[in-house]
Amino acid sequence: MVKRSRLIAFFLVVILIGSAMGFTTQNILGNIKLGLDLQGGFEVLYEVKPAEKGQVIDREMLVSTVEALDRRVNVLGVSEPNIQIEGEDRIRVQLAGVTDQAKAREILSTEAKLSFRDANDRVMMDGTDLAENGATQSFDENNAPSVSITLKSGEQFGKITQEILAMAPENQLVIWLDYEEGVDSYKEERMKPAPKFLSAPNVTQVLPTETVQITGNFTVEEAKELANLLNAGALPVELEEQYSTSVGAKFGEQALNETIIAGILGIIAIFLFMIGYYRFPGFIAVVTLSIYIYLILLVFDWMNGVLTLPGIAALILGVGMAVDANIITYERIKEELKVGRNIKAAFAAGSKNSLSTILDANFTTLIAAFVLFLYGTSSVKGFATMLILSVFMSFITAVFGSRLFLALWVNSGILNNKPGWFGVKKNEIHHISENVETLDLKTKFDRFDFIKSRKLFFTISSVLLAAGLIVLVIFRLNLGIDFSSGTRIEVLSDQTVTADKLKENLAESGIETDDIVISGENNEIGVARYKDVLSKDEIADLKAEFKKLYGAEPNVSTVSPMIGKELAENAFIAVILASIGIVLYVTVRFEIRMAAPAVLALVHDAFFIIAVFSLLRLEVDLTFIAAVLTIIGYSINDTIVTFDRIRENLRRKKKLKTPEDISEVVNQSLRQTMGRSINTILTVVLTVVALLIFGSQSIWNFSLALLIGLIAGTYSSIFIAAQLYYVLKVKELKKKGTIITYKEKSKISDEPQV
Repeated sequence: MVKRSRLIAFFLVVILIGSAMGFTTQNILGNIKLGLDLQGGFEVLYEVKPAEKGQVIDREMLVSTVEALDRRVNVLGVSEPNIQIEGEDRIRVQLAGVTDQAKAREILSTEAKLSFRDANDRVMMDGTDLAENGATQSFDENNAPSVSITLKSGEQFGKITQEILAMAPENQLVIWLDYEEGVDSYKEERMKPAPKFLSAPNVTQVLPTETVQITGNFTVEEAKELANLLNAGALPVELEEQYSTSVGAKFGEQALNETIIAGILGIIAIFLFMIGYYRFPGFIAVVTLSIYIYLILLVFDWMNGVLTLPGIAALILGVGMAVDANIITYERIKEELKVGRNIKAAFAAGSKNSLSTILDANFTTLIAAFVLFLYGTSSVKGFATMLILSVFMSFITAVFGSRLFLALWVNSGILNNKPGWFGVKKNEIHHISENVETLDLKTKFDRFDFIKSRKLFFTISSVLLAAGLIVLVIFRLNLGIDFSSGTRIEVLSDQTVTADKLKENLAESGIETDDIVISGENNEIGVARYKDVLSKDEIADLKAEFKKLYGAEPNVSTVSPMIGKELAENAFIAVILASIGIVLYVTVRFEIRMAAPAVLALVHDAFFIIAVFSLLRLEVDLTFIAAVLTIIGYSINDTIVTFDRIRENLRRKKKLKTPEDISEVVNQSLRQTMGRSINTILTVVLTVVALLIFGSQSIWNFSLALLIGLIAGTYSSIFIAAQLYYVLKVKELKKKGTIITYKEKSKISDEPQV
């Protein structure tokens, strides 16, 4: 009997959610803040240093400095600046969408100190005597631009003018502007331009007034800037640049458009695959995956997060990884149908049996994502944030959403006796009376003996690892400035760029380098690396000159030697911590003999990425580390699925008496999970290939690292990790000289007992 109420409930829920998505998506997309790599802008990391001897840089001083910087940013009209304290003495400033980056950098670190002096250069008043926000751009009696200031005390100004009158005939009030610029950490000397003379009006009477007008040879823009700097107030400390990066608006716009197109194509490919292979459950997956994408953007908006280029890549990659939870569940349901269970019973059993696998797979990915978040900076932290969100939202939509929607259809009765809707053919179904269990089902891979061929797999990997080590020793890694130091200049031209021409143009700007790489479909992108670090003035001059030559401002990044060393150390710590976390989790949830092979497989996968990048001389930067940690999370995800099935088969076998018993369990588990492994890698690779072909050139290396890691991760999960487990288990059997017994416990917490 068909229960139409459940179908009505399904359509009502889908229509309700779809309507909410339709009405709010545009608003959500409009609210999400784009990072500077998607709209242009710049980022700078300052080290905070004492402005005077004995000054202590504590938390209160850092907060005060952030407030002063925020006031200066307001001068620029930046609506959503990102100013954060990092560590004990650093402040990171990110300004996306800034059109005049040179001016922005100058206003951030340049301090304008106003002083009123007598003819003997004695300071009578200074900027601290100004009322809050008391400076405005105005015009004098001759309609020339001037600055009008409001003082805190008109009575005090009256006393000063009275003193100056008494000094006749030298009764002038001299107004000076002392510029003090932030320390240029890359030069030995601090830049101290000479004080600027503004005006020297004669004092002819006592003026007890709070309003004073400063005149000079100002343009309107100069007068406005002076007023703004005076209102911003003094910086309580010195700011020393340690790291900076800038992205031209044209770069950002192109990167955003290309990556969105790549994402749409990759997601469409996944949708088509799911519907084609899993039929009706695949359609349900498409519905929930659409909701998943919406929820991620919604929560990201609520978090007031900044969406970066790697963040979009994480969202697209997350769609591929979210499919995995659906694939695990649907494969289980298909197995239950094949042993003769009806649709309702198969759905219930498949959903239950897949839960622990999904939990373990997602949790191990979260470990890598959290480590990335803790040790990443800037766009890498944005990538980690999106990856964490992706894991949580995929669990909610795949485990709860997909099951809820599919349950409504299953319990309606309309799918009864229709296993074809789940992609199961009638000739694959056993009669219930045959008492066939899911673990007894034959697979397409039964002819493969994975354990028998283990030495071949180990040899292949050993040879490749040895070759990779030789390559690494000979060529080493092509470290980007993130891990060394220097300046990286990326040029986007309207026409074809040649290395010789770019080298010549750089030389004209005083930059001598042979490290130039040309890329892009039409060779329109040129990247040059320079061993020294450019100052902010040199960057401003370079940007202005190259905009004339190439039609767009170049992207310029600088990293000081100290920051480069720290980033390299943090990257190493991140990989170690992620590995330790995964070992501990797998040991607790499974057993140590599974944890060790899992981590060896991770090292295997990460090393392959490193070796290929060394051989191809591809640049290794921060996003490369993000890719390696993502692969660590994904690779363990794949391995966990296999180990979960081994654990399940061990429960059923109860006792392992001989190496043949262990071989049978491992082989059977690999065959049973092979289909899921192939389907999952296909869906994730679809998204990564779309990023490689259609995505931004800025994340091409990142996408390639992911692709290499995905292939290596799938290989190690199928041909290395399980076989290593077999070797360790056989050694245990021989060492104990006894039978290994597995006691039945709960599904979620079961682990072997010796």
